[in-house]
Amino acid sequence: MSEEPSAILPPRSVLDAFGVSGTPEPLAGGQGRSVRVGGAVLKPAEGAEEEWEWAASVFERLPRGAGFRAPRPLRSAAGCAVVEGWTAAEFVEGRPGPRGQWPGVVAAGRALHAALRTQPRPGFLDRRTHPWAVADRVAWGEQEADVVAELAEPLSTLLALRRPVEAAAQLIHGDLTGNVLFAPGRDPAVIDFSLYWRPSLYAEAVVIGDGLLWYTPAPALQAGGGGDPRWRQMLIRALIFRLVALSGLVGPSWRAGEKEAARFRVATEAVERGPEGGWARP
Repeated sequence: MSEEPSAILPPRSVLDAFGVSGTPEPLAGGQGRSVRVGGAVLKPAEGAEEEWEWAASVFERLPRGAGFRAPRPLRSAAGCAVVEGWTAAEFVEGRPGPRGQWPGVVAAGRALHAALRTQPRPGFLDRRTHPWAVADRVAWGEQEADVVAELAEPLSTLLALRRPVEAAAQLIHGDLTGNVLFAPGRDPAVIDFSLYWRPSLYAEAVVIGDGLLWYTPAPALQAGGGGDPRWRQMLIRALIFRLVALSGLVGPSWRAGEKEAARFRVATEAVERGPEGGWARP
């Protein structure tokens, strides 16, 4: 895997436009692009200005006190959510999960998705071409994609396990695992929104799939699904999503190829075996 990119600092003109002041401090996590300035967090829009403007209009109206917190987007004096390619939102306190907080991550996602249930489908989703958007479409059988050789075998197994599934789609956060913050006495804070139009149960499956792949799986598996009979198919799609996205992000000299492929094989085998083979419904 490539190293985390160096932080890019916003120019003074951007800080002035958003009305924030202070010394920029790069934040850990994510893709290394977020910078804290006083009580605000700024990050590059990276060509997704339309998406950021639309998302700001949604998340600044989200109800508070509904089982989660969300940072309010900041706007410039001219009312823009993107200034010179930068976005801004209020800084929220908290320590990131998911270790030791799997049920909390799942609960925060459920509360967020309940609040987003009536939001319309944004048109920009059809125009996105980044690796995560491609992987999402592959997971749901809307597109095909080649993957690096090391991941071809587990992908083939997952595609063979995938079956049609009926579930209502809505606006979801598709990357909750490391993006829920916890503070004593406060609702969990959900940050770094990755927007997709899928069933809310799928967003939960991405969290649990991440637990299978890169964390201690037992608590994750006990937290997810809620006994829904579609849970296994959601997990299969979640693993396809992560596999194809990872393949799209790495280069031909991928040093961790066999190690990561082994993770996907183990996770796939657990899903293939079902509840008796290691994953359980609560």
